[in-house]
Amino acid sequence: MSDSLDLGPIDQISYVVADLDAALPRYEALFGPFRVSEAPLPDCTIRGQQADCRLKLAINRVGPVEIELIEVLEGETPHSEHLREHGEGLHHVRFRVRAIEARIHALEREGYACLFFKRFGPGAAFAYLETPPEIGGSLIELLELPG
Repeated sequence: MSDSLDLGPIDQISYVVADLDAALPRYEALFGPFRVSEAPLPDCTIRGQQADCRLKLAINRVGPVEIELIEVLEGETPHSEHLREHGEGLHHVRFRVRAIEARIHALEREGYACLFFKRFGPGAAFAYLETPPEIGGSLIELLELPG
């Protein structure tokens, strides 16, 4: 393994929930107010297959690290897998990166596996990667945004 993956600081912590409306009061008591929206995600790559999904998201930007809550409304995603296998709770942490495809390939060479990918346009994409078993097989997200 490389000495450093050079991903920078974590900028988001994400939790998966079965019912966002029911979970929101518990998380707002802990983190403060959230902004809720729906995210249709057509034409994603999920475990190597093209698929559509729709998520309900709640975002808290009060502190230095964004807090995200995710409910799956449609589709089979890493979030729905997590709910079945582990229940609600911490799902992934996110890092902002440039040149996301190159980052994904570099991480795959280090034993990470890309599970979920979506490109929105030039300079805008996200990917979820499963960490190697030696560090728990947890998930990280990479986010590329323009600018």
